[in-house]
Amino acid sequence: MSGNILIIDDEIKLLKLLGMILSQEDFNVKEASTARSAMTMLEQYEFDVVLSDVRLPDGFGVELVKSIKTKYPHLEIILMTAFGNITDAVQAMKNGAYDYLVKGDDNDKIIPLVYKALDKVKDNKSKIIQKTDNQKGFGQVIGTSPLLLQAKKLAEKVALTDATVLLTGETGTGKEVFANAIHEGSDRKKNNFVAINCSAFSKEILESELFGHKQGAFTGAIKDKKGLVEEANGGTLFLDEIGEMPIELQAKLLRVLETHEFMKMGETKVSKSDFRLIAATNRNLEDEIRQGNFREDLYFRLNVFEITLPPLRERKEDLKVLAKSFIDIFSHKLHLTSVKVSPDYYKTLEKNDWKGNIRELRNTIERSLILMNDDILDTESLPHYSEKVTNDKDSLSIRSLEKEHIQKVLHYTKGNKAEAARLLEIGIATLYRKLEEYGLR
Repeated sequence: MSGNILIIDDEIKLLKLLGMILSQEDFNVKEASTARSAMTMLEQYEFDVVLSDVRLPDGFGVELVKSIKTKYPHLEIILMTAFGNITDAVQAMKNGAYDYLVKGDDNDKIIPLVYKALDKVKDNKSKIIQKTDNQKGFGQVIGTSPLLLQAKKLAEKVALTDATVLLTGETGTGKEVFANAIHEGSDRKKNNFVAINCSAFSKEILESELFGHKQGAFTGAIKDKKGLVEEANGGTLFLDEIGEMPIELQAKLLRVLETHEFMKMGETKVSKSDFRLIAATNRNLEDEIRQGNFREDLYFRLNVFEITLPPLRERKEDLKVLAKSFIDIFSHKLHLTSVKVSPDYYKTLEKNDWKGNIRELRNTIERSLILMNDDILDTESLPHYSEKVTNDKDSLSIRSLEKEHIQKVLHYTKGNKAEAARLLEIGIATLYRKLEEYGLR
C-alpha cells in the first residue's frame, strides 16, 4: 500500500532514521523539523498520515492535531513523545489523533500503525465523498428567540438573491453557520462554499490563499495553486473577520467584486470568477474607516444587505436547546451513551453572561462532559466563572467587556495564547496586539 507520509520532529537524527525506515516501505516521505514548516508542507503537498513529535520548538503537537484535522479532515495523525504523558495522550486523542506512541518503547509498532492509519484515511475519504446534506441549510440554525428568528428571516430572503451579505455581531454568534445556510438556500448550493478567516494569515499568505499563485511566484511556491476566489466560481466565498484584512489586499478584493476579474500571484493573465460574496466581522467597520484601517469604498460594496446576529445573552431562551444540541454532539464524539443532566445544570448555565456567545457555550459543554462523574452533568462539572452573575455596576463599555472576556479565556486555557486565539476566533497576532493594548500578560 502506497502512502504519503509527513514526519515532524526537531531531533534530526530520529527524523532521518524514521524517514529511512518508512521510505523502505515504499512510502513517499517528507520531513519537517518545526510546526511552521510542517504547515507549509501540508499546503504544498498531499499527505495521508502525519507522524509528529509532541514537543516542537515552535508548537505543541497536541494542539497541532486540532489545527491539521480542521483543515485536512481526511488526514490521520500519530503523535510521538519521549515523555509518555497520559494527559497529553488523552488530549491528543480528543483532538483527533489516530494514536499515540512513546519513543523508544514503541518503535516496532510504527510501521503496522501507519498501515492501519492509511486504512482509516481511505475510509475517511470515502465518507467525505458520501457526505449528505442533512446538517446543511437553515436547519442548523438553532433557536426560537425573536431576535434570532428576525435574523433568520432576513437570511432566508436574501438567500434567494445574489446580493452581497455582511454579517455583523460579536465573536461566537454563529456567523459562519448563517453564511453556510444562505449558500444552501441559494441557487448556488450545487457549487462550492469556500470560507477563510482573514485574521488567520499574514498578508502574503492571505493573498495566495485568495487569489492563488503560479509556480515560482515566491520562495516555496513549488507548484501552481488555485486560490479560493477561483474555487468559489459558481458558488459562494465567505470572508470571515473581513475587518482584519490588510488594507493593501482590500483594493484587490474591491476590484474582484466590481469586475469579477483577478490575477494569480506571479501571473499576468487575467482570470474570471463568478461568485457570491458573504463577509463577516465583529468590528465596527465605520470606526475602522475613521481610523484608516478599512476602505470606505469597499465597505459600501460589502454593505449591500447587513444582518446583525444577536449575542447569546440577548437570546437566553435559546440556551437550553443549544446546550442539549451540544450535549448530543459531544456525547457521540466521546462515545458516551447514558448522560444524565441534573436540573441545576441548565439553571447554572443561565447565570453566566456568555461574552463568548455560542462558541463559549460549546466549549463549556465539551469541558463539562469530560469532567463529569458517573455520567451525570451537574454544576460541579461547569467552569467556575459560569456561576458568576454580572454586576450591574460593572463597566459596560466594549473595551472593558473585551478585556474581561480575554482574561477569562486566558484563564480557561491556563495561559495558552494559541488556544485562546482559537477560542476567541481571532488571529494570534491580533491577540498579542490586544494583550499589549489592555496591558495584559
